[in-house]
Amino acid sequence: MTQALIVIDVQNDFCPGGALAVAGGDEIVQSINDLMADFSAVILTQDWHPAGHSSFASAHEDKAPFEMIEMPYGPQVLWPDHCVQGSTGAAFHAGLNTDRADMIVRKGYNPAIDSYSAFFENDQKTPTGLHGYLQTRGITDLTMVGLATDFCVSFSAQDAAKLGYVTTVRTDLCRSIDLDGSLKAATDAMTQAGVTFA
Repeated sequence: MTQALIVIDVQNDFCPGGALAVAGGDEIVQSINDLMADFSAVILTQDWHPAGHSSFASAHEDKAPFEMIEMPYGPQVLWPDHCVQGSTGAAFHAGLNTDRADMIVRKGYNPAIDSYSAFFENDQKTPTGLHGYLQTRGITDLTMVGLATDFCVSFSAQDAAKLGYVTTVRTDLCRSIDLDGSLKAATDAMTQAGVTFA
């Protein structure tokens, strides 16, 4: 009863055909559903941006997607508009078993701060509430799956390990963007934080 499955951002915009598609993002959905049966708690995260979010390239004059800018909280990748609140792109993949979720964590809804991690916004201070929920449930071990390995999965896993959770990433049930070597950097950072891979 102390283990939870954290399913990161399995949403239409991150699957093939979406605004920020991750190659093969839809291939992991059925296996994630199958894995849910092994856990007493299942938490889903959902990118949930207001229109015109500050992490969108379209919100900055003369900027293109995947350029880097400096925000008050540090470097920020500028993304194509994606996962806009209430849009089809923000919805979970139709094949994902959302009925099994004990909790859905929506993140990235502050227009001034992006949010990769399931635990904190990118300022590394503003909590999402997930840590408190897991503590009240007595959960100590987390397994992470979803999209994308090198951004939201990695940031979530690093934060989980720093907060003291025994953290495992199922790399077979994740897919990555791999932007300019971001997958290797993310894997190294997760390893350094004490995350294990299965």
